[in-house]
Amino acid sequence: MDTNTFYSIVAGTCFTLVGLWWTVVKSRKEWIKDDQMRQLASGVYLSFLVPGLMSLFAQVGGEVKLIWRLTFVIASLVGMIMTARLMVKTEKRLKTGLFGRNRWVVILLYGIILIFALFPTLAQPIRLQALQVEGILLGLLILAAHGMTWEFMTVPGEGD
Repeated sequence: MDTNTFYSIVAGTCFTLVGLWWTVVKSRKEWIKDDQMRQLASGVYLSFLVPGLMSLFAQVGGEVKLIWRLTFVIASLVGMIMTARLMVKTEKRLKTGLFGRNRWVVILLYGIILIFALFPTLAQPIRLQALQVEGILLGLLILAAHGMTWEFMTVPGEGD
């Protein structure tokens, strides 16, 4: 599969998941009233929106590498900051599940994405293009997002 097709599928999937998440949140009005639940719901939203935007701009950039690289740098920084803030604000929730306990992995993945966006030649020793490595990392990021979403929806938090 070429990278353009891959990023097209990822962008479409992520934006579809964002739309589905809006439907879920709309049906759970109690989440909006609870600050931590609202923060967690926003975290799920961003965990699909940010990779979707990254994928969209990876396509739009075409042969202009600066577009995808700049987008991945900005998105990675936003993802790292927002994930760290979410972890602090929701410290007592979702600690029982595998993904909830290991949300720091998301920051790590964003950090590695940032490194390959800044230094794309690092992909050469493994005989991949930087955008291919970024695609693998985005896949892992989306996998983590799915796991955290599942736990958010099914694992009772502290005090529930």
